[in-house]
Parts: sequence; C-alpha cells; structure tokens
Amino acid sequence: QVQLVESGGGLVQPGGSLRLSCAASGSIFSINRMGWYRQAPGKQRELVATITNGDRTNYADSVKGRFTISRDNAKNTVALQMNSLKPEDAAVYYCNADMISGFRYWGQGTQVTVSS
Repeated sequence: QVQLVESGGGLVQPGGSLRLSCAASGSIFSINRMGWYRQAPGKQRELVATITNGDRTNYADSVKGRFTISRDNAKNTVALQMNSLKPEDAAVYYCNADMISGFRYWGQGTQVTVSS
C-alpha cells in the first residue's frame, strides 16, 4: 500500500503562485508514475500533470507553461508549482500514484482557491 499526503493548498489572488507537495510512504518502490489531478465543483476529476520514474512529464493543455511538476526521489515527494493562477484553476487538487500493478492510490486532496 501507498499513503499520499498533500499540502500547500490555500487562497491566492489571480496571477499568484502556489506550490503543492505530496509525500508518499509505504510501498513507494512499486510506484510507476505520480501525478496531480483536480476536481472543481460540479465537474469531473481531470488530469493536471504526471511524472514518471524516468522524469517524463505530461501536462493538461490548460496548465502548460504555467504549472511544473517535479519529484524528489530522496524525499519521496512530488511537487506541483503553480504560477499565473487563474480563477478556473480553483479546485480540490489530488495527488495520485499509479503502481506497477496497475492499482491507483489517491491522497485526501487539498483545496486551491483563486480569488481576489
């Protein structure tokens, strides 16, 4: 099993920045890929960014050029640096771990609010 704990959410003004962090523990050596997803009220959960063990990254078109995903294998963390935030970026952000087995784990989520 893998446990994922997110941190770093909060309230930010449009144009501002936030950095989310996700700490993984447990069977971390079986993780194939980690990522961030988000879910706004009344909408489906959507992919924001992913990063593989080989540091290959993938981003949703809506965040390309503004968000950066990174991982620190020594600390077993994955981060999402979010710049130039827009009101439409407001959502609950979830950390995700895709296992080699195909199983998927989720964190509890952290709220990001973008408002003036």
